[in-house]
Amino acid sequence: MLFHMPVHSNPVMWRTSVAVWRAWRTLKLSLHSSGAGASSAPGSLDTCEEKPPHTPVMLKEVLHYLDIQPAQVVLDMTFGGGGHTRAILNAVPEATVLALDRDPTAVSLARQLAQEHPGRVKPLLGRFSELQTLLSGVDVKPGSVDAVLLDAGCSSMQMDQAERGFALSKDGPLDMRMDGERYPDMPCAADVVSTLDQQALASILTAYGEERHARKIASAIVEARRVSPITRTQQLASVVAGSFPPAVLYARKDRLHRPAHVATKTFQALRIFVNDELNELHAGLCAARTALKPGGRLCIITFHSLEDRLVKRFLQGDDLSNLDQYHFSPRKQSTRKEKLADEKKHGGTSCWLPLRRKVITPERDDVQDNPRGRSAKLRAALRR
Repeated sequence: MLFHMPVHSNPVMWRTSVAVWRAWRTLKLSLHSSGAGASSAPGSLDTCEEKPPHTPVMLKEVLHYLDIQPAQVVLDMTFGGGGHTRAILNAVPEATVLALDRDPTAVSLARQLAQEHPGRVKPLLGRFSELQTLLSGVDVKPGSVDAVLLDAGCSSMQMDQAERGFALSKDGPLDMRMDGERYPDMPCAADVVSTLDQQALASILTAYGEERHARKIASAIVEARRVSPITRTQQLASVVAGSFPPAVLYARKDRLHRPAHVATKTFQALRIFVNDELNELHAGLCAARTALKPGGRLCIITFHSLEDRLVKRFLQGDDLSNLDQYHFSPRKQSTRKEKLADEKKHGGTSCWLPLRRKVITPERDDVQDNPRGRSAKLRAALRR
């Protein structure tokens, strides 16, 4: 598995990201030589519920900005539990949905939905980086898709299955692989926390969790694993919590001002690292650009700042071809003169026309009904 780490232009962050890249390389070499790997945290992928256990995020807004017409072809790049695809099929007569997901469980649900809607759903198993090959395999030519939806991050279905190891609130094997068992030699989260040294762990937590206490947490993980291997989700959550005084265990607040566990950012960072999510997101955005016809619409839902910054700058036409040298930290608002100079530097204007200038966030009622979508951000654009 190829893995390219984003390296930041800021000297401190540059050193952090180089350390993360070295961490990945060390982990792969260690697991290859030991014959370990994903087997340290197995998870069953054979369970499929009768109805997709998934509440689609900002469904009303997605349908509005995609503006799908009868008989059009839509690409759902993250099928998940199928909530968005079901709504599209029910709302738009004769629309065809190409349902992509890297999770075999999700694709099993897509196949069930294809039986309910004969000829209108084409399930595709693979990652964003494999999309162009998959589309070619079902005779979908570049520039022929009318609308694309990309819902980044993990699905509610994955979070709800304890055996997948995504949620710190559910005890299960510390896995976090979105691909399940498709790549047996792919390291899982348990391999990461059991193998990497303290500096590498801290680098991952800093780069992908934006965790201020990364060194303290990394130190606690290294100390704990000397006593016993860390292989369970709640075991890791307890280790992280143990590195803080009891008074601050739930001092962090989410957007609803509810207590948030101190290990939340640690779990996010490990998940992004294990699944190479930022590079896959960039590959998905490029694939969407290639697949869409002129005038086609793109909707992207993100759930944390790293994803949203990448999407925002992609739509602005920034050159993201080399993520190893890209700076994902927040930047100050550019003046019009600076923007024009930047456009000239990167070869002209963006090929995207924003459908709304500002980012779209869930309405209060939607957040109350679906708290997991509270951090979602939607950006919509038209392919020029």
